[in-house]
Amino acid sequence: MTPELLTTLLEPCAVISPELAAQLLVYLDLILKWNVRVNLTSIRNPEEIVRRHFGESLFAAAHLGPCGTLLDFGSGAGFPGLPIQLLRPDVQVTLAESRARKAAFLQEAVRTLNLTTEVWPHRVESLPADRTFDAVTLRAVDDMPAALAAAALRATHKLLVLGTPHTPVPPAFALEATIPLPESRDAVLLILDRLEPRLFHVEQSEPTTP
Repeated sequence: MTPELLTTLLEPCAVISPELAAQLLVYLDLILKWNVRVNLTSIRNPEEIVRRHFGESLFAAAHLGPCGTLLDFGSGAGFPGLPIQLLRPDVQVTLAESRARKAAFLQEAVRTLNLTTEVWPHRVESLPADRTFDAVTLRAVDDMPAALAAAALRATHKLLVLGTPHTPVPPAFALEATIPLPESRDAVLLILDRLEPRLFHVEQSEPTTP
């Protein structure tokens, strides 16, 4: 695949710089190589991987807003967390994936792309109890209601869910927006805000005057 074709495929979802296109092509090549022996995705066509996985992830990244830390819950092959990291290098992203072979792929992708992204190769529930993030993303996770409940405990400000309009909203959150995904019939990006948001990790308390 050429950078020009990749950029064209992603036009409905995000504006791609030449540098980002080059990184995404490296990422795509890794997926295609690993997918032969590890079932990273049931989609085998490179163009469909770019449209569906890269496109939806970058669409979420474009709607992330201010954010210092982000947890990608059940990251799988890195969606949407890795494309978010590539588009938003200012965000410290943690990819949580408990399946060993997929976690190994994520670690290889992070190494190959020379990223500072953290890979948590365990269940989200095993993170330290006080470990929280400005935002948590979820996409194609098993048992979405249970995952949302667990994610809500980790998000200090926002949940971004790539799902359907019928996705349940956790009690501590309110629906900010339901945005249809480009070139999709019924998939949406749900942006959920914590009703009483805590301070972003990137904010610093002002020094007190003696």
